Amino acid sequence: MNILISNDDGIGANGIRALSEELSKKHNVYIVAPDRERSAAGHSLTIHTPLRVEELDKGEYGSTRAWVTTGTPGDCVKIAVNAILEDSEKPDLVISGINHGPNLGADILYSGTVSCAMEGAMMGYPSIAVSLATMQAEYEDFKFPAQFVNSLVDKLKDFKFPTKSILNVNIPKLDAEDISGVAITELGRKIFTDDYEKRIDPRGKVYYWMAGELMSEPAGAQTDLAAIQNNKISITPVTYEITRKDTIEVLDSLLCAKGACNWY
Repeated sequence: MNILISNDDGIGANGIRALSEELSKKHNVYIVAPDRERSAAGHSLTIHTPLRVEELDKGEYGSTRAWVTTGTPGDCVKIAVNAILEDSEKPDLVISGINHGPNLGADILYSGTVSCAMEGAMMGYPSIAVSLATMQAEYEDFKFPAQFVNSLVDKLKDFKFPTKSILNVNIPKLDAEDISGVAITELGRKIFTDDYEKRIDPRGKVYYWMAGELMSEPAGAQTDLAAIQNNKISITPVTYEITRKDTIEVLDSLLCAKGACNWY
């Protein structure tokens, strides 16, 4: 299988290295990743400046081929498929990660990791976003998550990914024997509260620092946040089809009753 890997932590991140080294044991791995950290980049694309692309030494992180770009996570997948990879190298699967930090609840809207996978889905490729749910991790901490992803890829070989959708995977920072299993979940609420600390710099100028606290979910909630709180690996199917179809008829009857839509 051809697997395209990207991320938002940058080409030098431990998560992308561990994932590539593990997946390359069974698959042809191609990496296209940013040259620096682009966390919380969301689904941004570069349109006003040129994208620089440099191919790395053959076998970087065990990959078949690897490139580094000046672009965003979304750029990486888009340019990989449309300009960099040969036809024989086009992906059967796109994986974004392994991210250094969780991507849970409504916070996925800001996530470069999730948006990277979404770009793959938008182009019709089965896509997965993977995150290690901790802000403090060394290379060794990514080894089990990488092994889990390798096993997950095998499990999903007969799974037909729904159109316009990805799988968002979050893995607790625990030893394998301490993980309580896998939970198929829905998105929870925001993972952090929206708190800002007001501070004064040495020159007397005011600045603000985001300092939200981690939120918790009610006991028994079938959400990704609850799964992580219960030491489970969370797998959430997520779609970028965000039209509220159930509201279309209500608005139509209110604003265009009996076809009279020219009331303005």
